[in-house]
Amino acid sequence: MEFTFSEEQNELRRAARRFLEVQSSEERVRAAMETEQGYDSAVWQQLSEELAWTALTIPETHGGLGMSYLDLHTLMEEMGRALLCAPFFSTVCLGANALLVAGSDPLKERYLPSIASGELTATLAYEEKNRNRGADAVEATFSRDGGDYVLRGNKQFVIDGHSADLLIVAARAEKSRGPEGVSLFALPADAKGLHRTWTPTRDQTRRLASLELDRVRLPSEALLGDEGGGWETCERTLDLARIALSAEQVGGAEMCLDTAVEYAKVRKQFGRAIGSFQAIKHKCADMLTMIESARSAAFYASALAAQDEPDLRDAASSAKAFCSETFFHCAAENIQIHGGIGFTWEHPAHLYFKRAKSTESLLGDPSFHRERVAQQMGL
Repeated sequence: MEFTFSEEQNELRRAARRFLEVQSSEERVRAAMETEQGYDSAVWQQLSEELAWTALTIPETHGGLGMSYLDLHTLMEEMGRALLCAPFFSTVCLGANALLVAGSDPLKERYLPSIASGELTATLAYEEKNRNRGADAVEATFSRDGGDYVLRGNKQFVIDGHSADLLIVAARAEKSRGPEGVSLFALPADAKGLHRTWTPTRDQTRRLASLELDRVRLPSEALLGDEGGGWETCERTLDLARIALSAEQVGGAEMCLDTAVEYAKVRKQFGRAIGSFQAIKHKCADMLTMIESARSAAFYASALAAQDEPDLRDAASSAKAFCSETFFHCAAENIQIHGGIGFTWEHPAHLYFKRAKSTESLLGDPSFHRERVAQQMGL
């Protein structure tokens, strides 16, 4: 495997950076943070209609571009650098991936073209209050009533769940336990009995929501895959999302390093730029070493996803664990290098620190993923 990006991917990176430097500037990020929706609809329209980013990994047969996961990796790094406030991760990396992994042909034909065009946003709802990361996280239930399914329960920590047009919801058969009995359903946002609440969090650049499923009735066609076989689909979708999130974390960490280095060049103490002091040099060197290692881990996982590798668990968990720690370390060191100004609301350092902390726990923290890899190895 060659650990290099192609010239086309590098050009995609350059184009994305030019766009995001303007449309996801600090001023625009702060403006989006103040809204309940959490993003600028005009920017979303531009990146989906003009740049076709939402169509990137969707097959051409469903209105997409049919590009690879390495292309998506490139975009996610740049979005992480810019702290893009948009439902891209939830729609493309969670909702669309779930449909691609297990959606029936009619479901794909119904939803994927609209996702590709940016007309429809989507997300995955699987977590609940118990914060369990395995199949036992799913406690919401479904039952059969004639030819329909009836869903009951609650969901927590749903990314962009307050604004998504389509929610892929995990629920289990009544009295079932573990992976057995879990199914996934395509739930339109206007379904009767669905109640959504925006949940404010410390990371104001990414929105989370809670859902209440009050006897939500769905036709049998809303089922993704086989009844009771949804956890495998959910795991595959989550691993694909973890890989994309790892790339985003690499981009955020790199921005923290770049910001710290630029400040160290101009901030002077004792008549010298602080970047000339060995302690600052060591901090920046350590950050660079961690970022390059994290990028390699995320690249490897993305390459496996691009090859449609059937088992992504080890690569996804390894990347998510290391990239989470790298981003958090770099965000914290960026604040330290900036000194007092780095702690202020006016400086953007705290925005990266909050994003680093939130993504560290999102889709499983490093401890969870190390244990997951250990279990795979039989340890």
